[in-house]
Amino acid sequence: MASVGERRSAFLPALLRKGAPVLAGTPRELPPEIDDPAMVPGAQRIRALAATDAVAPRNSLMARATTYAVLLPLAYRIVLLPATALWLVVAQGFGNAWAACLVAVLGFAGSLGATVWVLKVPDRRGTIRRVLLWSDAGFAVAAGLVVGQVNANATSVPWVYFTGTVALWTVARGVPSGLVLTALGIPLQYLMGADLAGVVGGTGMLLAAVATAVGVLVLVGLGTRLALAIGIRQGRTAERARGDRTLHDTVLQSLEVMAMESPEDETDPREQLRKLRDAARAQANQVRRGLAYDEDGSPAGLGAELAGLATEMARDGLRAQLVVADIPDDILPDVRLVAVRDAVREALRNTIKHAGTGSVVVRMEERDGGIAVITRDHGVGYDEGKRPAGFGVSNSMRARLAEVGGRCHIESWPGRGTRVTLWVPR
Repeated sequence: MASVGERRSAFLPALLRKGAPVLAGTPRELPPEIDDPAMVPGAQRIRALAATDAVAPRNSLMARATTYAVLLPLAYRIVLLPATALWLVVAQGFGNAWAACLVAVLGFAGSLGATVWVLKVPDRRGTIRRVLLWSDAGFAVAAGLVVGQVNANATSVPWVYFTGTVALWTVARGVPSGLVLTALGIPLQYLMGADLAGVVGGTGMLLAAVATAVGVLVLVGLGTRLALAIGIRQGRTAERARGDRTLHDTVLQSLEVMAMESPEDETDPREQLRKLRDAARAQANQVRRGLAYDEDGSPAGLGAELAGLATEMARDGLRAQLVVADIPDDILPDVRLVAVRDAVREALRNTIKHAGTGSVVVRMEERDGGIAVITRDHGVGYDEGKRPAGFGVSNSMRARLAEVGGRCHIESWPGRGTRVTLWVPR
């Protein structure tokens, strides 16, 4: 467990002190003014971002993304090394610039390879990154010393490389590391044959590289925390909407069905009480299954889920005839399968409450690169132009499917029933 001092470590100072790895932390709570949609002053929002907690659980995806911050120093070397070497060849001839050209070729290849590695190769423990950083610093120092001994007037190429190394270390390991390398660059320039004016100019380049890297860290860091805050808010909004839908699709729907009057209420109240108990027990089991799925379960195939819905509706007096195409169980991702299953449940519940019929046909088929489930009853129907969309249609059905890239289409005819078409992509 972190100490009290660590828990209070502010994000921006920690980011500047330790570099990009701090970006991998994903706090569960962030100040509300960070993502407040109201007109919060920019300075207040930035202060809130900078002061967020730096000590947070590491997220593997964020840890992978933090390595992208080093792409700017690598791009700097990839662009400037060939250009500087070409300028030296034109100005001094290849015979005087061959050592610098060799450094340019090796540095270009190494920077290009490092870029490919950052984009392609996962390094969860950071071992490879540490080895590459130390190797890069060693090559930068060695290249400067060698070229300085061969031709002191051709040291601009290794100095471009060393400047990129300073920026790279600042981004990857923090400002203290960049300043240490900047200080190391002062005696290195003397060993490369530079005079006092050259040392002052070269050190200025290194400090500019540190400042640029700091700007990259600040922009990426604050942008990451802002995006994280927005994601947390949107996630909570989506979770509340999901909870509302679950409550509507399960408990509320069952209570409405239980409250519906039946002729048997007077003739056989004992049997009706038994049915109410069975319905309540079935509803409790359904909620329990939903909680288990949220934790570690997975739904069955869509065909099996529809069969389960048919059994569930039969307890409430609706006979569902299934027409299911021969479709593999794993054709839909779980999130889409659950969305279409719950939308079908809502459609069938609406049939019980509004259609005035005891039967419905449920058909599943492949259509338009996805899976469609159609429910068709021959009940009372309604005039689509006069009936507003209630919560169930707009939220439990249309919004639920829209979240996973699907759609809901409802057709109804007075006296001839209703057809609901639910579609989700594969």
